Amino acid sequence: MKLLAASALFYSAGTSFAQTWQQPTVTSSNQPFHGEEPSAASVPTNNAYSFTNYRHLDVVTHGRRLNEISKEAPPSYMRDLVEDLKARKKLMEETPPEEVKYWFEYTGPLQKYFYRYSRSRKKADSFEGRDDSGVVSSRFVEQAGGGTEYSKFFNRNPNEIPKDEIPAYTRLLDNCLAMGSTNRPNRSEGSVWAELFGKTEGDSTLPDRCRILFSINTVGAGRGTTILWETRPPLPHSAEPRPWISEQETAATHLERNLQEIDAMCATGLIAARVQVLVCEPIPGVWTDWMDSMLPNCGGKADPMVAGKDAETNQLEDRASPVQVVVTASPKTADVCHNLKSGFMEQRMQDLTLAPPYLTDQNVDFNSFDPSKKTTHPDLVSSDDHDLYVAFKWSTLITIRAVNSFLQASADLAIAAASRDADTPISKEDEEDGVTVVLSSAPSSPFLIPSFVRVSYVSEENNKVAKWRMHGDFFHPAAWEICKDSFDMSWIPNSLSGSGGVTPVCDGVQNCGQWWVYFAEEQMPTSPEIYANEVTAPLVQGGSNYVWMITERQRQEVVKVKVCIHAAGDDKSKKDQCGDYPQAVIPLGDLESFLMNFTPNTALGKKHGSNRFPGYSRAEERKRDREKVKERNQLKDQEDIEKALFEYTIYPAALFHKDATIKAARARDFALTGAKRDPDAIGPQMIKSAYYDVTITKPREATSAWCQAIARNGFCTLYADYFRSFVDERCMEACGMLKNWSKIQKVTDEL
Repeated sequence: MKLLAASALFYSAGTSFAQTWQQPTVTSSNQPFHGEEPSAASVPTNNAYSFTNYRHLDVVTHGRRLNEISKEAPPSYMRDLVEDLKARKKLMEETPPEEVKYWFEYTGPLQKYFYRYSRSRKKADSFEGRDDSGVVSSRFVEQAGGGTEYSKFFNRNPNEIPKDEIPAYTRLLDNCLAMGSTNRPNRSEGSVWAELFGKTEGDSTLPDRCRILFSINTVGAGRGTTILWETRPPLPHSAEPRPWISEQETAATHLERNLQEIDAMCATGLIAARVQVLVCEPIPGVWTDWMDSMLPNCGGKADPMVAGKDAETNQLEDRASPVQVVVTASPKTADVCHNLKSGFMEQRMQDLTLAPPYLTDQNVDFNSFDPSKKTTHPDLVSSDDHDLYVAFKWSTLITIRAVNSFLQASADLAIAAASRDADTPISKEDEEDGVTVVLSSAPSSPFLIPSFVRVSYVSEENNKVAKWRMHGDFFHPAAWEICKDSFDMSWIPNSLSGSGGVTPVCDGVQNCGQWWVYFAEEQMPTSPEIYANEVTAPLVQGGSNYVWMITERQRQEVVKVKVCIHAAGDDKSKKDQCGDYPQAVIPLGDLESFLMNFTPNTALGKKHGSNRFPGYSRAEERKRDREKVKERNQLKDQEDIEKALFEYTIYPAALFHKDATIKAARARDFALTGAKRDPDAIGPQMIKSAYYDVTITKPREATSAWCQAIARNGFCTLYADYFRSFVDERCMEACGMLKNWSKIQKVTDEL
């Protein structure tokens, strides 16, 4: 059926179900994995970091008890990593010193990078190399699922998982339920969530899942100069070759990959997804039906050609669809909506996700309103209860790795706040060291939300940066909206959460926590998006307008701030009492999981505006640096190099990780040396980064390189049960969990 809401708010998919279900609270139970009944007790924390403890702490604390995890007998999911370390050591030991290659540190198969598509030859040129960045890209990772290791981990047969490792595999779900809505869905037969959750054997109640709402901003999606919806969707088993994933071809390939990633999430049995596609004008039903067919594991109906069935005649179907297309503009505002500089769709995305009550009632009583209740139109699926909200532009690749890492980082911040009483004073050392940020239930505690940075692979299709496409034999995706001056580093004590929801792992452990990238500037995209940011600021200070996530608990707190500011009107004194908007952070040990691939790869090589560039807070220093380079006049092609250094921001992921690590190590080194610091000394004096503070003449030793590969690929979070058990200290520094880094060994002269 074609369903048009009476309010003209949206044009639904041909097989969509528009009624929003509001059901009484149902306790969570995931039978295949969870053996114990969840507890409804809430741990007393501040609103910004509130969570529900769905586990009995006396049953499960760290997933496996500490005496069950050991370095000598690691969990089964660590088997491949253990073999990888053996192979690395063997390679280094058996190779003669003169034959050791610089790339030995970066193991892995050679990959092909396709660039510069030739229409006349009907093929794309390519070169070989290794993408050692750890960033998930649709160009190098062909199968959906967040990468080979993530796909293997989340799709493992439950019957093959050892009983004592089960909490490691349900960590994503536990974190989601703890940080999500307390209103659990009705999963009985015939309910909408029962259809979206999938089938179950027998008459047993469906196990609970993490309910995620994906909102996709499709403004700008097209094929050449033609709006995407005026073309036809990709056809399965078609005779012509598949469109090449390129900026020269259709945006349909990018949308298709994102839908495949979402469907892969549903296939894990841990996630139930709804997709809200935001458009400026009604789109043809063939597109909505195609999007629905791309999500068979989420409740969509697979295309008959893909499912191996004969084409069926169109008939009325009364079933819940995971896809809802929302027309966000009226005929009068459609042109504004299509304008990429207007910020129109970015604002609509925030409004639909947050659903603040003043959208429907201007006279909201700030003291009595309930932030958990949404008053937006009930036909909108965003008005229903969800645990996690993911908002992104069609050109940004979303994966289960990003979802898992965001939930874990949010749980880490929540347990850090819960571990400290609001009345406990901050120690003098923490207050004066300049890097420690203490979270608690006090109103003055910072409100932090994990955020994302977009990265793009340098492409030869953009001639300005063709010469910088590679570094050696490695592909490096790079950010263009930030630089090394955009962030500071902070140590947050107790910011490590265990399995079973938001649970402590730092009890009794000295200097326990992790390092965080703390954004000191707003992200600065190029035109036209920079203008959209000025109209509609990102939801999180220092965060991105084009890919962001927020849990239900975080949403409620943001709504409180927005309603307070709305109620204050023009009264500045009242606004000052409303609290701050959330601040963007990223865990250092899982940095690459928060670097999101900008799929079309067209972002790099564009100049920023004169007053709108990353590092704007240090504009004067930047100007002096440029003058120094100009005065030296020692470089060949001086003008071109000067432009490359100062007019184009290409900030590789590897450099981001290095700069963040060095900043953290230096800040801690300054704190430890204090008044004893030698003012004439250059470099660190007491502690250093064991990985980066070395002179590179050959590959680093195998274990150090192995740990860095673990961090880059997101395994510090994926295998958190092992790395947070503190039984293996080899990768503590790489995972960002070592406050004092590595001590500098003093060299003494022996006479």
